[in-house]
Amino acid sequence: MTGAATRLVGVAEKLLGAPLPVQIRAWDGSQAGPPGTPVVVLHNRRALRRLLFKPGELGLGRAWVSGDLGLEGDLYTALQAIAGLIWEREDGEGGGVLHALRDPGVRAAIGELIKLAGPPLPPPRPPEEVRRSRHLHTRRSDKRAISHHYDVGNDFYELVLGPSMVYSCAYWSEDGTLETAQRDKLELVCTKLGLREGQRLLDVGCGWGSMALHAAREHGVHVVGVTLSQEQATYARKRVAEAGLTDRIEIRVQDYRDVADGPYDAISSIGMAEHVGAQSYLEYARDLYALLRPGGKLLNHQIARRPLIDESEYQLDGFIDAYVFPDGELAPIGTTVTQLERAGFEVRDVESLREHYALTLRRWVVNLEAQWDLAVRLAGPGRARVWRLYMAASALAFEGNELGLNQVLAVRTPDGGMSGLPLRPRTWHG
Repeated sequence: MTGAATRLVGVAEKLLGAPLPVQIRAWDGSQAGPPGTPVVVLHNRRALRRLLFKPGELGLGRAWVSGDLGLEGDLYTALQAIAGLIWEREDGEGGGVLHALRDPGVRAAIGELIKLAGPPLPPPRPPEEVRRSRHLHTRRSDKRAISHHYDVGNDFYELVLGPSMVYSCAYWSEDGTLETAQRDKLELVCTKLGLREGQRLLDVGCGWGSMALHAAREHGVHVVGVTLSQEQATYARKRVAEAGLTDRIEIRVQDYRDVADGPYDAISSIGMAEHVGAQSYLEYARDLYALLRPGGKLLNHQIARRPLIDESEYQLDGFIDAYVFPDGELAPIGTTVTQLERAGFEVRDVESLREHYALTLRRWVVNLEAQWDLAVRLAGPGRARVWRLYMAASALAFEGNELGLNQVLAVRTPDGGMSGLPLRPRTWHG
């Protein structure tokens, strides 16, 4: 009798209309496909049922997170091959596989897959998946979304991020380490903001306190850091106390919309604005504008996506929304600049760090894989698999120019019209 893998490869190539770029190893131990390519391992029939009941990215993600599906070989090579099968074949009619169902031969092939998959019952969703029907971006829903992602456990994040505890794009030199690259990023932000002794800095989405600590220690500023994550705040306060900087740094569990003790001389928002949402972004920009003194500066460090011909067609990434950043929305850099300027800001500099984020993500994957058993003990196998997949896939997206990372320097320019920035701002002096 023909092994399940051979049958799966035959059906897959019929569906795709092209040779399969990966090998398949099935639950019965059979293996088929082009030698020397990555191996997609279906540990059980449930993996196939997940892909059948939710074709595309979300079904693949569920199979991966649950441990029903695995990959052997280089992770990045495997993801690139799978991207060609799933993401790059999607169209406005629901994806290449669904579109192909119009063909009678394809329908027959799907029927064979259903027989291979076993009883036609949809497997339960992995417990790591977030379930909700609407993206509200209320204070309550935003707090829930932030808790889902950031309250995984500080020990787990220490393992992935390393000693810097900075969870955003680093700023790399040719031969730097992750720790020096993150330090250089924090210094770049401080320098762009022109921080000086005695000034007030608001750090929106302060994480585990790394930006606040660097700014207070190296530039003598007074910092208020706000986060919606109780675990982050507890960790950051401990670091502040150990550094002897409680007189200069205050860490709050607070929504940025509830900050009311301005004016501030500068605001840093590093990797936070992706959580705001398109409908709330102008409010976000106006709130930060109102918290700055005239002449105050905002450094907005944010992931961007490529623009669409019809922006109304934008949809949240299924896997990321369900497992990683619930309610996270990305906008093109042009949209972000426009919204900041609509709020009253004068945008003075935009710098792309796209390749820097790819390097950062790859280093985080190395950290995770090097201590995999500990990561599983700390966060559970499903959560560890989520982080490994999303970080590796994101690295490829930054390398392929599907995603970008930009630092936008904006000023609340005084009524007199002079920004106070140097004539040659890229020197970052003055």
